[in-house]
Amino acid sequence: MNIEEVREYALSLPGVTEDMPFGEDNVTFRVEGKIFLCLYVGGAKEPHFAFKLSPDRNEELRATHDAVTPAWHWNKRHWSDVYYSHVDDADLRSWITESHDLVVSQLPRILRSRYR
Repeated sequence: MNIEEVREYALSLPGVTEDMPFGEDNVTFRVEGKIFLCLYVGGAKEPHFAFKLSPDRNEELRATHDAVTPAWHWNKRHWSDVYYSHVDDADLRSWITESHDLVVSQLPRILRSRYR
């Protein structure tokens, strides 16, 4: 996946909005105002995004994929950076969906029901 494909896929998930609260080189994707993915779009760093997963799942992915590391500016237990040019597209879609679904599962019941 390239940067635009990551963006398009994230936006294709139910209820997703995007904004740039951290500056012009970061795009965040949210469900009901809760961030599940932050895509880095600027700078000289290798293309990557941060995504939220459970602490156990983050540890699992970091142990099995060199392209998944603790997120730089996020809570490292709950957030990982993924250097997406080194990961299979199907895995990326799965992880983005998993992150989205985790955030939805943590919403109040009345909001959660919109996504089931």
